[in-house]
Amino acid sequence: MSSVAVLPRRFASLVKIEHTVFALPFAYIGALLCRNEVPSAHDLVWITLAMVGARSLAMSINRLVDAEIDARNPRTATREVPSGALSRVQVVVFCALALALYLVACFQLDPIVRWLAPIPIVAFVVYPYLKRFTWLSHFWLGAVDGLAPVGAWVAITGRLPWEAWALGAAVAAWITGFDLFYSLFDREIDLQQGLHSVSARFGVEGAFRGARILHALTVVLLAAVGIGLDLTWPYWLGVIAVAVLLAYEHSLIRPGDLRRLDAAFFTVNGLISVVFFAFVLAEATL
Repeated sequence: MSSVAVLPRRFASLVKIEHTVFALPFAYIGALLCRNEVPSAHDLVWITLAMVGARSLAMSINRLVDAEIDARNPRTATREVPSGALSRVQVVVFCALALALYLVACFQLDPIVRWLAPIPIVAFVVYPYLKRFTWLSHFWLGAVDGLAPVGAWVAITGRLPWEAWALGAAVAAWITGFDLFYSLFDREIDLQQGLHSVSARFGVEGAFRGARILHALTVVLLAAVGIGLDLTWPYWLGVIAVAVLLAYEHSLIRPGDLRRLDAAFFTVNGLISVVFFAFVLAEATL
């Protein structure tokens, strides 16, 4: 197979396209809840394209900035840039295309979006550098991903009530919590290389404690959104489902037993976003 034919697969792997299941459903949730109805096809298409462009840009920047760090880590050394499967020039071109898609999509939505569009871009550039200086990088990542439902909300309504921010904060707490689990994969490498993470700074127990607090906060914030918007039983069933799935996620792993960390991180968190989206869609279509 020619190198040109395999490029799409390499770029899909570069941006971990399968992880879109974490963020995209919550963008749709913001779009559904802002008016408690299904948005127009126009808005849904452009929100989707904005999300694809933004996420592709964020992941590509991260892979470029972290290429040398990734090369020194056995878990990440096979990634596209350190392994040479994609050159830096190719990834830079991909970044430019992703940025163009994001900006074009933003200009198709509410006019306020074009003024807010630079905020995520700056956040994407800052994030990969933070682990070199502070364990708060997990919280920055959560905040960046929490912009997904907030951005979809303002893209449709042009407004940002407190419920939109609460929804974004719920996503931020959820993402940050499971990123603390994710940091356990690289704790020893982080300590060796002088990189900063919650697990490196506070130990395995500290990462577990932080994840528990953040995931409890996730449920509280989702409940606050439901109260603020006066939502009905499908939404509340969704909140209960999230709480149950988060409890199950935490039951899969313990500080002394991380064998099921992959299942806790990838499978359960993907299920959370899809299941909650399904209940919110039911709420919006009743």
